[in-house]
Amino acid sequence: MKVSELWLRTLINPPLSVAELSDQLSYAGIEVDAIETVGDTTKQGVWTFKIPPNRGDCLSMEGIARELSLLNDMPYEAVQVSTVHSTHSDTFPIRVEAPELCPRYYACIVRGLSRQETPAWIKERLAMAGFKCISLVVDILNYVMLELGQPMHAFDYAKLKGALVVRKATFNERLVILGGESITLKQETLVIADEIAAQAMAGVIGGLHSSVTDTTDTVLLESAYFDPIVVRLAGQQYGIKTDGAYRFERGTDPYLPKRALERALQLILENSTAKAGSILSFEAPKAILKNPTVLLRKKRITQLLGITLTDPEILAILHRAHQAVQTTEAGFLVTAPSYRHDLHIEEDFIEEIGRMIGLHELPIAMLSGSIEYPAMPVAISKSRLKQVLVDRGYTEAITYSFIDPKMLKRLNLNTPSLALQNPMTVEMAVMRQSLWPGLLQAVHYNQSRQEPRVRLFELGTCFIVNSETTIEKNYLSGVITGSLYPEQWGTSAKPHDFYDIKADLEALFALSNSGEFTFEKAEHSALHPLQTARIVRNGQPIGIMGNLHPALLKEFDLEGPFSLFELDCTGLTQLEVPICRALSKYPSVRRDIAIILDQAIEVSTLTLAISSIAGELLEQLTIFDIYQGKGITPGKKSVALGLILRHPTRTLVETEVNDIIKSVVSMLVDRFQAILRD
Repeated sequence: MKVSELWLRTLINPPLSVAELSDQLSYAGIEVDAIETVGDTTKQGVWTFKIPPNRGDCLSMEGIARELSLLNDMPYEAVQVSTVHSTHSDTFPIRVEAPELCPRYYACIVRGLSRQETPAWIKERLAMAGFKCISLVVDILNYVMLELGQPMHAFDYAKLKGALVVRKATFNERLVILGGESITLKQETLVIADEIAAQAMAGVIGGLHSSVTDTTDTVLLESAYFDPIVVRLAGQQYGIKTDGAYRFERGTDPYLPKRALERALQLILENSTAKAGSILSFEAPKAILKNPTVLLRKKRITQLLGITLTDPEILAILHRAHQAVQTTEAGFLVTAPSYRHDLHIEEDFIEEIGRMIGLHELPIAMLSGSIEYPAMPVAISKSRLKQVLVDRGYTEAITYSFIDPKMLKRLNLNTPSLALQNPMTVEMAVMRQSLWPGLLQAVHYNQSRQEPRVRLFELGTCFIVNSETTIEKNYLSGVITGSLYPEQWGTSAKPHDFYDIKADLEALFALSNSGEFTFEKAEHSALHPLQTARIVRNGQPIGIMGNLHPALLKEFDLEGPFSLFELDCTGLTQLEVPICRALSKYPSVRRDIAIILDQAIEVSTLTLAISSIAGELLEQLTIFDIYQGKGITPGKKSVALGLILRHPTRTLVETEVNDIIKSVVSMLVDRFQAILRD
């Protein structure tokens, strides 16, 4: 924004050099970009300011002067505006149909403007600011916009029909803008129209049809407050940039339009023989978004600025910045003036206090305080569970919550179910107690369309009916069928097995930072009797997994192998806080044991027993071989275990390792009747 130094000094005359001026305005983020001299004799200075987007209040002479007066704690001469008395009784109907987008609208009819010249001093100041002089009315409106920061518009009164309407554009409505370009308006665009058509794009640009020309004698002056977002959106959508839109989209003072219109009328009547009517107005105060009232605490001021201020000092600074202040026991309740749209939170007002004091006056201090780490989340998010399964090749399915009661019977899920009073179809008559029915139908649908390899999961709500009420529970279920890997040349087709789906579940369990998940042999009417496991966490069952019963494979017309699982999310999502410990720098010792024991003994039982005997020195226990066949008695199995031992603070000695291994072997022999292999 270009301004004349002489013009600015009519409002404030600070005894500042250009360097001091630049330094002061830099506190507001305003840069003095360039300084020029204009004219052969006067050598008047022209300053070019770069205004940051959040300081729309400084896009005027008065705004810059006000900012300088605040920073230097000196009064400034606000532009004196006198009330204009009407000299004719002409009126024009005004109707605002979008008050939320235009809560204040003022207009005035001015007659007798033909052959009226713009005064030389106004032309000179506009030229210094980079504006082309056009006519008395247009020049004065531009002058007031630069002086006060309020854009205004003038319509040729003779070209308006019926009434002036502030509304949104209608479908496919067109407007020929200044310059002659015809554009099709979008329905969210705010326009100023008469009873016939749109005459201007509100806050952005006027229309050619109602524009002021050299022969215009009577004008209708407009001054309004428009919603910044609507103006910004319109400017971006149509690629139109104007000085008025530049100010509106950064937020103008909602209480400025009437004062600016009176200033424009004052200048017109002082510099011409024109006559003005009374000001026509529309106001919707409730639609204006008021600045918030913020609690300002003394402790927070001291913490951020590094200085301690007394109550009178804080009050003096806030009053100096034209902020409404109310003192309370908790601090100061502060409301920013209507032209400051950038002050919303406590830190904004503390920054203002720092600017008023002078940033160079604030002490330099090292940061101090404690770092607060966020609390450990108490649960694993559902999205994280889903992502693990997606990473392992599953696809999420979403099935209906109501299912066919026959499906429950076929899966032998005979617990009570919640029946719908008015089901859409017979096949959707009860609420699901398990996610399996929907997933089985989804797999059947895919296999019927020549898709043999399917991996699906679903996380959804099931409805468990007990004697008193219905409980809604979230379950995570999954199914896999077909080959382990997609068809490829690098490896032959290999069907998945029980342990593949077990590995997928172990990847889920790894999220909880807990090793307390165990798999126990179990029975389930829908699963294979020898390939079913109950999933237990900390002694509590949380789910079931296994291969689908061969009879059900045939009944549902499904191709195997077919594995599935279902987990209660309540037990699955509980997060254990990880326990950190330093890594030992001392070497580990490995000992391998091979034993023969009864085939019915579960390996998980074996590992738990070994861990309890070996104690804290056991760093890792690995089962690296299970063998049945030639050389092993029928009903028996050979299990090979690797024990890795390590001490955290010293090197283990041979006798310690031997004692631990002897204790483990002795326990295996006594408890499991195991035979140590040579």
